[in-house]
This record gives sequence, C-alpha cells and structure tokens, in this order.
Amino acid sequence: MKFSKKAMGISPSPTLGIDTLSKEMKAQGKDVVSFGVGEPDFDTPMYIKEAAKAAIDQGYTKYTPVPGIMELRKAIATYYRETYGLDYKAENVVVSNGAKHSLYNTFQAILDPGDEVIIISPYWVTYPELVKMASGVPVIVDAKEENAFQPDICSIEAAITSKTRAIIVNNPSNPCGNVYTRKTLEEIAQLARKYDLVIVSDEIYDVLCYQGKMTSIASVSDDAKDRTVIINGMSKSFAMTGWRMGYTLSKPELAKVMTNYQSHGSSNPSSISQYAALAALQGPKNDMKQMVTTFAKRAKLIYELLNEIPGVTCAMPEGAFYVFPNIKYAIGKNYHGIKIENSVQFAELLLKEKLVAVVPGSAFGAEGYIRLSYAISEENIKKGIGRIKDFLSELN
Repeated sequence: MKFSKKAMGISPSPTLGIDTLSKEMKAQGKDVVSFGVGEPDFDTPMYIKEAAKAAIDQGYTKYTPVPGIMELRKAIATYYRETYGLDYKAENVVVSNGAKHSLYNTFQAILDPGDEVIIISPYWVTYPELVKMASGVPVIVDAKEENAFQPDICSIEAAITSKTRAIIVNNPSNPCGNVYTRKTLEEIAQLARKYDLVIVSDEIYDVLCYQGKMTSIASVSDDAKDRTVIINGMSKSFAMTGWRMGYTLSKPELAKVMTNYQSHGSSNPSSISQYAALAALQGPKNDMKQMVTTFAKRAKLIYELLNEIPGVTCAMPEGAFYVFPNIKYAIGKNYHGIKIENSVQFAELLLKEKLVAVVPGSAFGAEGYIRLSYAISEENIKKGIGRIKDFLSELN
C-alpha cells in the first residue's frame, strides 16, 4: 500500500512514546517513576463531573453548533476579559477537541503550501509536525539557556523571509517552564506588525504561573490582539485532559474560516464535555487554586534536588509543570561500557537501568537536555531524582 508523502513526513510524538514504554514496564510489575507525559495527576473536580452527568440526564447528547454552544463561547470570552482585559465575544471563539485540535485548525486556516512558521526552540514537540501537516515549513530559532530561554529578537528577525506567515509563542513554556517577560512579548508583537505576521499564542498553561505575571501577548497592543490567535483549553487548568476541550480566540473572520474547516473535519466537539467545560469556567476555583499551589511547591522541590546533582544545571520553573535540566556533561561519557552519544540514548539507558522515564531534549529541538514533568507526587519526585543522581554517579 502506498502512503502519502505528507503522512510519511510526520514523526510520532516522543513524549507519548516514552509514556507508552514506561506504562508497559509498569504493567510488567516494574517500579517505574515516570516524568514523561504532561498531565495533571489530579482528578477532575467533582462539580465538573456532576455537570457532565447532568448534561447526559438532560439529553444534551446531540449535535451542537460546530464552534461550540453559545454559553460556553461566551464564558470563554468572559474569562479572557476578566483575566487579561481583552474584549472578546462569542463570535471570536471556536471550541475544538483539545488545544492540539485548535492548533491544527489554526495552521490549516492560515497556511498555504511553502509558507513558513517561526518556532522558538526549545519547542513543544507537536508544533513542527502540525505546521508540516498544513504543508507549511517549520523554521527553528534557538533560545538560549543563558538568557533564561527568552528568545532573541534579532535572531527571530534574521529568520524572517518573504514566505514567513506566522510565529508561535508558547507562554508559559513547554518544555522549559519559563514565562515570557512583557518586554519580550512586546518585541515579538512589534516584529509581527513590521512583517505582517500571525501570532499563534499557545496559552494552555496560563493558570500555572508561579513567579512573575502571566501576560497574554494579545494584551500588549490593539495590533497584537488583531493578529493573534490565542490557543487555550481545559486540560491543564482543570485536570480535564481526557475531556478534549480546547479553544481559540481570534478575529471573527478567521474564527469563521476555522469553523468551516472544523465542520467537515470533525463537526462539533463533544456536547457533554462542553457542558462540563462551562461548569468549570463558571464554578468555584478552589480545586484549581489548590492544584496550582501544589505544583508551585513541587517546582521548588524538583529544582533544588536537580541542582544538588554534580554537573547538572536547571533553571527554576516559573510556570507549567516542567523542568528542563542541562545534562550536556553526561554526553560522551560511559555507563558501564556504553558510551552516551545523545539525550535519546541517555533517556533510554535511564529507563532501562534505573526505571526512570524522562523525555530527551532532542524531541524539543534542544540536544543535551531532558524534560521532566513534576505532575507526580513529591514521594516519586524524590525517588526519581535520587535514581537519576545514582545513574549519573556511575558515569565515567
């Protein structure tokens, strides 16, 4: 059977691959500590579950409008108005099957074959693949650890060509856990205005901000708002990963194009999940606040433990639930006669020998690093970091 060149050019998700392997090992009875996939280890709050049950009982199980029920779209617009002072209405909102689907819709709507999208590295693994799925070309611009992974504006501008159509902003960042400063966002917005670029702002971790202040790039100027597509969803903020609720906020004209595209691709997202999402946005936020407090505590713990390991450097995470330690000193060393050539081999050996699952930095466009999610218990954080320390102590 012949497969399309486009499909064959798409790589599998390394994060899901690591998670699958670690789960297989756990199923075999092995005591694996997984820092792999980014998923809150909290249950969905009960009031959200009850809203979903009520939706079923009340018969809200039919097709809904493609971009989502009006009440939910209004609630999303209200959230961004109250949180960031941005004037959005229901017509600006398209609800989709998770934030990944929202990103997919966005690139399908704005890209023609050969259009370029600037992606700041380290990046979330799926960005380049989504761009390629829309027949676009990913253009990678590195952000440096010594600059706290804040992107260099001159480097971004140097990468812009006549084919550049958009730039992706991921704030707070996966995998780095950093939060962009307002100055950085203003500079990106000015650059987007100068070259007439679409800003795709992935804000899925906006609630998970522990240091400084989370700023939506759409709030830095009227022009930035007009050219920004905000991507967000319910997965991280409300521990609703399996409910598949994502959304975009954009100009009505673009929202309409994405709605048309989605109408043929998947139709409306789950009706039941939409009513659950509505309850999440309108209900009490005590569970969410407790989750954020817990993640902030874990962030400090994992940061301190990693930086106690000789040779490892790691920045204090400011948001999301990831750390991105530098393990370059381990590359080229030997583990019981096996030479470690790169971060992939490092991660494979660590999982095999010490039963610790991490994601290699190369998956995020940053060789010599590994990503750890601290969406796990403090007990497992201590156990897992202890094993990593033991692993590194055995290198020569």
